[in-house]
Amino acid sequence: MQKKVAVIMGSDSDLPVVKPAIEKLKSFGIPVEAHVMSAHRTPEAACGFSSQAAANGFGVIIAAAGKAAHLAGVLAAHTTLPVIGIPIKSSTLDGLDALLATVQMPSGIPVATVAINGAENAAILAAQMLALADETLAQKLLDMKTQMKEAVERKDKKLAEELAAQ
Repeated sequence: MQKKVAVIMGSDSDLPVVKPAIEKLKSFGIPVEAHVMSAHRTPEAACGFSSQAAANGFGVIIAAAGKAAHLAGVLAAHTTLPVIGIPIKSSTLDGLDALLATVQMPSGIPVATVAINGAENAAILAAQMLALADETLAQKLLDMKTQMKEAVERKDKKLAEELAAQ
Protein backbone atom coordinates (compact mmCIF):
# COMPACT_ATOMS: atom_id res chain seq x y z
CA MET A 1 0.00 0.00 0.00
CA GLN A 2 1.24 3.48 -0.94
CA LYS A 3 2.35 5.53 2.05
CA LYS A 4 0.71 8.91 2.52
CA VAL A 5 2.39 12.27 2.98
CA ALA A 6 1.15 14.66 5.63
CA VAL A 7 1.41 18.37 4.90
CA ILE A 8 1.12 20.27 8.15
CA MET A 9 1.03 24.05 8.14
CA GLY A 10 1.19 26.35 11.12
CA SER A 11 -1.59 28.58 9.79
CA ASP A 12 -4.17 28.47 7.03
CA SER A 13 -2.48 31.60 5.67
CA ASP A 14 0.40 29.28 4.65
CA LEU A 15 -1.83 27.42 2.15
CA PRO A 16 -0.90 29.54 -0.91
CA VAL A 17 2.78 28.66 -0.32
CA VAL A 18 2.08 25.00 0.49
CA LYS A 19 -0.38 24.34 -2.33
CA PRO A 20 2.34 23.56 -4.94
CA ALA A 21 3.56 20.74 -2.66
CA ILE A 22 0.08 19.26 -2.44
CA GLU A 23 -0.38 19.52 -6.20
CA LYS A 24 3.04 17.97 -6.93
CA LEU A 25 2.40 15.04 -4.56
CA LYS A 26 -0.97 14.41 -6.21
CA SER A 27 0.65 14.55 -9.66
CA PHE A 28 2.84 11.62 -8.58
CA GLY A 29 -0.24 9.74 -7.34
CA ILE A 30 0.82 10.07 -3.71
CA PRO A 31 -2.02 10.27 -1.20
CA VAL A 32 -1.74 13.48 0.77
CA GLU A 33 -3.49 14.94 3.79
CA ALA A 34 -3.16 18.57 4.81
CA HIS A 35 -3.80 19.93 8.30
CA VAL A 36 -3.35 23.15 10.27
CA MET A 37 -1.55 22.60 13.56
CA SER A 38 0.54 24.93 15.65
CA ALA A 39 3.63 24.05 17.66
CA HIS A 40 2.60 26.78 20.08
CA ARG A 41 -1.19 27.01 19.98
CA THR A 42 -2.05 23.30 19.58
CA PRO A 43 1.07 21.44 20.74
CA GLU A 44 -0.88 18.41 21.97
CA ALA A 45 -2.54 17.96 18.56
CA ALA A 46 0.79 18.34 16.73
CA CYS A 47 2.55 15.86 19.02
CA GLY A 48 -0.34 13.41 18.88
CA PHE A 49 -0.55 13.53 15.11
CA SER A 50 3.19 13.06 14.70
CA SER A 51 3.48 10.22 17.20
CA GLN A 52 0.70 8.30 15.41
CA ALA A 53 1.64 9.22 11.83
CA ALA A 54 3.51 6.02 10.97
CA ALA A 55 0.73 3.84 12.42
CA ASN A 56 -1.79 5.86 10.38
CA GLY A 57 -0.06 5.07 7.07
CA PHE A 58 2.13 8.12 6.58
CA GLY A 59 5.67 7.79 5.22
CA VAL A 60 6.82 11.41 5.32
CA ILE A 61 5.69 14.59 7.04
CA ILE A 62 6.11 18.02 5.45
CA ALA A 63 5.86 20.92 7.90
CA ALA A 64 5.49 24.54 6.82
CA ALA A 65 5.77 27.44 9.23
CA GLY A 66 6.96 31.01 9.37
CA LYS A 67 8.46 33.32 11.97
CA ALA A 68 9.16 31.18 15.08
CA ALA A 69 9.04 28.07 12.86
CA HIS A 70 9.20 25.35 15.50
CA LEU A 71 6.54 23.14 13.88
CA ALA A 72 8.88 20.83 11.94
CA GLY A 73 11.06 20.27 14.99
CA VAL A 74 8.12 19.53 17.26
CA LEU A 75 6.78 17.02 14.74
CA ALA A 76 10.24 15.45 14.26
CA ALA A 77 10.66 15.07 18.01
CA HIS A 78 7.63 12.76 18.16
CA THR A 79 8.20 10.45 15.18
CA THR A 80 10.83 8.37 13.44
CA LEU A 81 9.42 9.36 10.04
CA PRO A 82 11.38 11.79 7.90
CA VAL A 83 10.23 15.38 8.39
CA ILE A 84 10.79 18.02 5.72
CA GLY A 85 10.55 21.65 6.76
CA ILE A 86 9.39 24.47 4.53
CA PRO A 87 10.35 27.83 6.04
CA ILE A 88 7.66 30.36 5.13
CA LYS A 89 8.62 33.89 4.12
CA SER A 90 7.07 36.48 6.38
CA SER A 91 7.23 40.23 6.70
CA THR A 92 9.77 39.72 9.48
CA LEU A 93 13.29 39.14 8.11
CA ASP A 94 11.93 37.80 4.78
CA GLY A 95 11.80 34.26 6.14
CA LEU A 96 15.38 34.07 7.33
CA ASP A 97 14.09 33.63 10.88
CA ALA A 98 11.93 30.68 9.79
CA LEU A 99 14.81 29.17 7.81
CA LEU A 100 17.15 29.27 10.79
CA ALA A 101 14.51 27.97 13.20
CA THR A 102 13.78 25.06 10.85
CA VAL A 103 17.31 24.09 9.89
CA GLN A 104 19.06 24.52 13.26
CA MET A 105 17.78 21.39 14.98
CA PRO A 106 19.51 19.72 17.92
CA SER A 107 21.38 16.46 17.45
CA GLY A 108 19.00 13.52 17.19
CA ILE A 109 16.07 15.53 15.81
CA PRO A 110 16.85 16.02 12.10
CA VAL A 111 14.62 18.06 9.82
CA ALA A 112 15.38 18.08 6.10
CA THR A 113 14.91 21.69 5.10
CA VAL A 114 14.18 23.17 1.69
CA ALA A 115 14.45 26.78 0.57
CA ILE A 116 12.22 29.52 1.91
CA ASN A 117 8.80 28.90 0.30
CA GLY A 118 10.29 25.81 -1.40
CA ALA A 119 7.11 23.74 -1.32
CA GLU A 120 7.55 22.00 -4.67
CA ASN A 121 11.03 20.77 -3.73
CA ALA A 122 9.64 19.51 -0.41
CA ALA A 123 7.13 17.41 -2.35
CA ILE A 124 9.79 16.08 -4.70
CA LEU A 125 12.04 15.20 -1.76
CA ALA A 126 9.14 13.40 -0.06
CA ALA A 127 8.46 11.49 -3.29
CA GLN A 128 12.14 10.53 -3.53
CA MET A 129 12.03 9.19 0.02
CA LEU A 130 8.93 7.11 -0.72
CA ALA A 131 10.39 5.95 -4.04
CA LEU A 132 13.09 4.02 -2.18
CA ALA A 133 10.44 1.35 -1.66
CA ASP A 134 8.26 2.01 -4.72
CA GLU A 135 9.59 1.33 -8.23
CA THR A 136 6.57 2.89 -9.94
CA LEU A 137 7.10 6.13 -8.08
CA ALA A 138 10.83 5.97 -8.82
CA GLN A 139 10.00 5.76 -12.54
CA LYS A 140 7.69 8.78 -12.29
CA LEU A 141 10.53 10.76 -10.75
CA LEU A 142 12.91 9.62 -13.48
CA ASP A 143 10.34 10.66 -16.10
CA MET A 144 10.07 14.10 -14.46
CA LYS A 145 13.86 14.54 -14.56
CA THR A 146 13.91 13.48 -18.22
CA GLN A 147 11.19 16.01 -19.07
CA MET A 148 13.12 18.77 -17.29
CA LYS A 149 16.29 17.86 -19.21
CA GLU A 150 14.44 17.84 -22.54
CA ALA A 151 12.86 21.22 -21.79
CA VAL A 152 16.29 22.76 -21.16
CA GLU A 153 17.64 21.21 -24.37
CA ARG A 154 14.71 22.67 -26.35
CA LYS A 155 15.34 26.12 -24.85
CA ASP A 156 19.05 25.88 -25.68
CA LYS A 157 18.29 24.91 -29.28
CA LYS A 158 15.76 27.74 -29.63
CA LEU A 159 18.27 30.26 -28.27
CA ALA A 160 20.97 29.06 -30.65
CA GLU A 161 18.56 29.35 -33.58
CA GLU A 162 17.51 32.87 -32.57
CA LEU A 163 21.12 34.03 -32.22
CA ALA A 164 22.08 32.46 -35.56
CA ALA A 165 19.23 34.28 -37.27
CA GLN A 166 20.47 37.71 -36.08
